[in-house]
Amino acid sequence: MTGRLDSAPPSTQTIPMTLDTLASLLSPFDALALGVMALGWYLLGWRIEKADAKTPSVTILMADYRREWLVHFVTRQPRIYDASVISSLRQSTNWLASTTLLALGGLLALIGNPDPLRGVAQDLVLDAPSERAFEMRLLLAALFLSHGFLKFLWSNRLFGYASIMMSTVPNDPEDPLAYPRARQAAEINIRAAFNFNRGLRATYFALASLAWLFGPWTLLASTAFVIWLIWSREYASHSRAVLLDPPPGTRAE
Repeated sequence: MTGRLDSAPPSTQTIPMTLDTLASLLSPFDALALGVMALGWYLLGWRIEKADAKTPSVTILMADYRREWLVHFVTRQPRIYDASVISSLRQSTNWLASTTLLALGGLLALIGNPDPLRGVAQDLVLDAPSERAFEMRLLLAALFLSHGFLKFLWSNRLFGYASIMMSTVPNDPEDPLAYPRARQAAEINIRAAFNFNRGLRATYFALASLAWLFGPWTLLASTAFVIWLIWSREYASHSRAVLLDPPPGTRAE
């Protein structure tokens, strides 16, 4: 017995997330908050890594100390201390990369099932976002965490390169390769530190972006707070004052 169904249940289709769909989910205030966050992210990183600035950041000051470290490295015997420092730096990047990856996995799982968090957001704000808008706001934090993970991963690789280059520095300071090779290792070390700091900044901004769940004005406030926090640690911290303070006996009369 054969038969043909005259009617079939309508198939459910998922509307793809296109640029037009994204634009329709953004209010003018959302666009403003995202623009401020993107501009703050770019300008903050550019200013912190500006080597020729009249007011150097802690990152730039530490780059000079890294160069000085590798100058002393040439004549230090034995070099066990230097090996332990590099090992400690690589362990830090390993730990942060692993932690960021775990946080990213949890966030992606939350994007797949955002109902529990949506309930919290609806209890705290009157105008809760739609499901698509909610997923998009979580996706912003996921993008920052992905960026941070990649930066930590590359930083770990660069610290590995630096350790290999340090092992090729001749033990004899009179060797013509000693100081040039040490300078090369120092520059690779500095690039590793820059990428490490970029990963940290991405983590800060990922936390700030979660405030978007409660609206664009909350995102603006959290962005301003994170920018101030990073700026103060780079330019107004006690550690920066210590780095700028010359050792006793070396001050100009």
